[in-house]
Amino acid sequence: MLYLALFISFFKIGLFGFGGGLAILSLIQMEVESHGWMSQQEFVDIVAVSQVTPGPIGINCATYVGYTTAGFWGSVLATSAIVLPSLIIMLSICKAYFWLSNKFQGNPYYEQTLRMLRFTVVGLVASAALMLIKPTNFIDATSWFIFAVVAVLTILPNFAKNKVTDIISHPILLIVLAGVAGYCIYA
Repeated sequence: MLYLALFISFFKIGLFGFGGGLAILSLIQMEVESHGWMSQQEFVDIVAVSQVTPGPIGINCATYVGYTTAGFWGSVLATSAIVLPSLIIMLSICKAYFWLSNKFQGNPYYEQTLRMLRFTVVGLVASAALMLIKPTNFIDATSWFIFAVVAVLTILPNFAKNKVTDIISHPILLIVLAGVAGYCIYA
């Protein structure tokens, strides 16, 4: 019965908790207190530990609550339950996307919509990058140059579609190359 209560509680939190980890802490606290799984001080301690450990705070908190409540299997169950709604939603969206892609393949309106979405995503990423551009992040002209090269290589595949641009602009490769360049220049 404890396992079922853990699963239902954290499934509800995962399903209805929007806004990230800090936003769902109140939902987790409400469930923990309503079931009497731990005291308020224990919950505060768990939140503190969840904030300093790597990973999403909501998932970390669910893992710790599950562990303190029902041991190892409780932590596995609580963690799985809080992630399961997002997993189901994302799999449903992927299934719908692939269905639409197959159904409208070759449709010029569908293809044009996807091309326009690509530019929208580039704009959103560029907006986030522009907010991070501060004098403290760029210490000299070389750091500006590295930023410009990565920006061009990121945007390039949207304008020139070939195998070379696909390989050069792969996000993981760009991160590694920028890291190597930074190390070679500043180390």
